Amino acid sequence: MALSTLRMIGFIIGLFLITLAVSMVIPMLTLLMYQRQDDLDAFLWSSLITFVAGLLLVGPGKPKDAHMRPRDMYLLTTLSWVVVCIFAALPMVIIQHISYTDAFFETMSGVTTTGATILVGLDHASPGLLIWRSMLHWLGGIGFIGMAVAILPLLRVGGMRLFQSESSDWGEKVMPRSHMAAQYIIGVYTLLTLLGYFAFWAAGMTPFEAINHSMSMVSTGGFSTSDNSMANWQQPAVHWVAVLFMILGSLPFTLYVATLRGRRKALYRDHQVRGFLGFLLLTWLVLGTWLWAHSEHAWLDAFRIVALNVTSIVTTTGVALGDYTLWGSFAVLLFFYLTFVGGCSGSTAGGLKIFRFQVAYVLLKANLQQLIHPRAVIKQQYNGHNIDEDIVRSLITFSFFFTITIGIIALGLTLTGLDWVTSLTGAATAVCNVGPGLGNIIGPVGNFSTLPDSAKWLLTVGMLLGRLEILTVLVPFTRTFWKH
Repeated sequence: MALSTLRMIGFIIGLFLITLAVSMVIPMLTLLMYQRQDDLDAFLWSSLITFVAGLLLVGPGKPKDAHMRPRDMYLLTTLSWVVVCIFAALPMVIIQHISYTDAFFETMSGVTTTGATILVGLDHASPGLLIWRSMLHWLGGIGFIGMAVAILPLLRVGGMRLFQSESSDWGEKVMPRSHMAAQYIIGVYTLLTLLGYFAFWAAGMTPFEAINHSMSMVSTGGFSTSDNSMANWQQPAVHWVAVLFMILGSLPFTLYVATLRGRRKALYRDHQVRGFLGFLLLTWLVLGTWLWAHSEHAWLDAFRIVALNVTSIVTTTGVALGDYTLWGSFAVLLFFYLTFVGGCSGSTAGGLKIFRFQVAYVLLKANLQQLIHPRAVIKQQYNGHNIDEDIVRSLITFSFFFTITIGIIALGLTLTGLDWVTSLTGAATAVCNVGPGLGNIIGPVGNFSTLPDSAKWLLTVGMLLGRLEILTVLVPFTRTFWKH
């Protein structure tokens, strides 16, 4: 790899660090508002260190002869996530006086919008720390949307090329103007966050709680301002607002843009959106009715509780309303399955994504037809796109490594002394960027604070791999990548 390319990557990461340093001003203002000057130095010093590091990378200037090839994006994407997390963890170390392992785990969980936490006593925590955690979600969410829309299709990762152009209008007119596409997406993301803020406020939260949960829900992150998560608020309106904005954050942001640009039925006509919403509604009805029949809840209450918990897991948000592991074996196993589903491509959600299940169904249907009619030429399409061999190969490769990654991390966790339930569900929830696992330790009412440091580092790697679609992270570790 050419030196000019490495300098270019450093220049871009430097811009990210400067943006991160400027973002720390918001927690500072929050602390001043709440008259908590005792934590102000933590963000002041962290911002200064991050800003200086960014200036050192940006200082040499943008290389004139640098040419960023698509393959160079693999290294840029992975390094930017890691470096941002290294510096974003600094305030937590200083404020909480926790180990850097815990701070890095919390930060990686925030930036990857996983929502797994090691912090306790959130109800009385520093407001600056709480807003910073939510901001990490928010910044990580918009960062992933940009990557999913602009970079992953270009790199042909995991079948994402299906969404390189959602329509001829989008692909031909908007995508070449990447700055315009970014402006539209940031505008939509910000608008949803503001709407979420006002909705939570109107539903019964304080303004501070509302802005934190709005950023958390729209980014499908899952960090809350209370140890009890959504169970801290008894108002049904709060729960339904959370459900609504988790869903909105899990829909393709390119389709929001297409809607704003005149294609009013873009969201409704999309196969992925319809499949996602249909799957959610069906799961709500089945599990809600089951909970009503096996508990003392009224049907509407059971439906609401199930809707929030199911949506939280499917969208990989990770907030919880009560302990659903007490509902019985059927519910526990179903929630474990739901961990893998995920939202739509081009959204803030993690997991396998709905479109991969839909494409797999198309392939299964075509193969069954081929067995019945061996000589027939069967056209395989999804959402108006032809499913060629390249897409099939990338889907199979991603799905295989996705499964292998969870298996390896789970085995590694057992070596740290954890039980198999905690290990398996912890690995799954990390790679799928969900947040809570199953069991007494990391279940919906637990957290990750008691895990050994080695387990936390393994889970941190899992979060990064899952967020960046695994293959993006693995490519720079191959010998071939550095040869040319």
